Amino acid sequence: MKHRVSDTKLHSKVYRGGSESPISKTQCIEIGKPNCPASAGQDVATRHAPHKDPMNVIITGVGGQGNVLASRVLAGMLVTAGYFVTIGETFGMSQRGGSVMSHLRISRESVLSPQIPQGRADIIIGLEPAEALRVLTRYGHPEVVALINSRVVYPIGVITGELSYPSLAEIESTFKKLTARSWIIDATVAAVELGNPILSNIVMIGALAKTALLPIDRRAFEKEIAKDMAADKCKINLRAFDAGAGMI
Repeated sequence: MKHRVSDTKLHSKVYRGGSESPISKTQCIEIGKPNCPASAGQDVATRHAPHKDPMNVIITGVGGQGNVLASRVLAGMLVTAGYFVTIGETFGMSQRGGSVMSHLRISRESVLSPQIPQGRADIIIGLEPAEALRVLTRYGHPEVVALINSRVVYPIGVITGELSYPSLAEIESTFKKLTARSWIIDATVAAVELGNPILSNIVMIGALAKTALLPIDRRAFEKEIAKDMAADKCKINLRAFDAGAGMI
């Protein structure tokens, strides 16, 4: 359960208008604000603009849950809506179910450093409840809001009996005490019903869109995934997005 810094690496690339180039061995991701005329995505931004600038978002989970894809899709929608987005990612022992965390810094005005300062996260999206709790205790503040997938992924230490795992009731109680607002949904159940548990990351994106905390919606999501996904994959991902939206 303990986060081992020695097992994490900071990665990054720079994306600008669809192009990509490496910047260093230790990387962040800057997704540049596009120079384009007003679009449907920007209309969404007008309707649901973040309450503060910058808005700091953390997506966290364990290896294999699609954390990185979720951060890329979310960032892509926000760039289309006219924002600068910088992503900083840490990967633990992800192949063995280790911690994975993406920091997204969203601004109308400028590109920011990739790491969110401790105590400064505004939105926490937890693909796994204990990982969400870990992030909350380090990066949360009284006004933070959280969206958590309730499905537990037990780390090796818990499976072997060396460590204990908090009950879901304890996790829910902690989030109620330490956040301004929180939602706990079983995104994995919805994903399994669609035939693939990894779709839980997209279920969470759909749920996030429904909260209206960020300027994203179904149309923006559909346009974003159509850039890289085949038509059949777009269809199932849209179903996952709709399932998540229906849980809020």
